[in-house]
Amino acid sequence: MEPIVFIGMMGAGKTTVGRAYAARHGLAFIDSDQELEARTGVSIPTIFAVEGEEGFRERETRLLAELLGREDLVLATGGGVVLRPENRAQLRRRGIVVYLHVPPEVLWERLRHDRHRPLLQVPQPRQRIFELYAQRDPLYREVADVVVDGGRLKPAAMLARVEEAVRDYLSGRGERAVIAQGEGDA
Repeated sequence: MEPIVFIGMMGAGKTTVGRAYAARHGLAFIDSDQELEARTGVSIPTIFAVEGEEGFRERETRLLAELLGREDLVLATGGGVVLRPENRAQLRRRGIVVYLHVPPEVLWERLRHDRHRPLLQVPQPRQRIFELYAQRDPLYREVADVVVDGGRLKPAAMLARVEEAVRDYLSGRGERAVIAQGEGDA
């Protein structure tokens, strides 16, 4: 089976839901940011500090190409993976891409105390989340095979919604952008 790839904003739950999906379906799981940290031996904030965002994005692109070549894998990507056109092209060619959509207000609630996200180390982090969301949401939707609206859902409910949406997508293979919405959305 081709990889199932979770995309979305930081704080959307890609790692939590992706790991649970992989465990439930007997698939390998990789978080691309954690994999980059393991391979470089330093944290993402350190990569940003030393190489800048461009250096980080270059590493991310090379890793994405490698990981998308694997079978039976669930991959949680970094939130900015869709910024590069070559990454979007790779995502469209290979894998079932699941966009975990969470509104920026909810992301702010989840991330407001997080001090490890390099892109939020700015004077107005709440505003930054809204700006990133406005920039990235259209790009996520461009490459997504499945869009799952999570709102304020707990991880178990989000996982159930993802499983249903992926099942629906696979049964109608080729029809893109299945939207899964329901109770608990913001």
